[in-house]
Amino acid sequence: MRNNELKALEIPKWGRYLRRKWLENFAGHLTDEEQREIYMDSFLWHLCSYEKTECLEKEEAIAAFERQKKKKCTIFYQYMNDAFLVENAKNLKVNDLPYDEDADLDSRDMYVMDWDGNWTFIITHENDYLGPYFILNF
Repeated sequence: MRNNELKALEIPKWGRYLRRKWLENFAGHLTDEEQREIYMDSFLWHLCSYEKTECLEKEEAIAAFERQKKKKCTIFYQYMNDAFLVENAKNLKVNDLPYDEDADLDSRDMYVMDWDGNWTFIITHENDYLGPYFILNF
């Protein structure tokens, strides 16, 4: 975390649990078959790229994330089971996120999720073309 005010607690082995919670919160309106049809088992962000939910993209997504009121949130990856908990996320900005575009593919699809499942911000490994995305749960 680049912002000194932010404290991120590493939460090993929470990735699988958080991905399941993410699916419940943001893709719960899709059947298992609909999720398979858009290859969500490969990438959760396919929910956005296949236009199966309302979301903001690119600069609009970043702006929505930055202005969102944040309390506590999690940060996790598509293929890694380690995750982070940010308890005082009020000042969390995109530049603070532990995203490395030169990292291997396992850690290049990042999901930031509000602790209560109210919103999510996604950075994809295809970020030149697809994403970032922001979903607000109503």
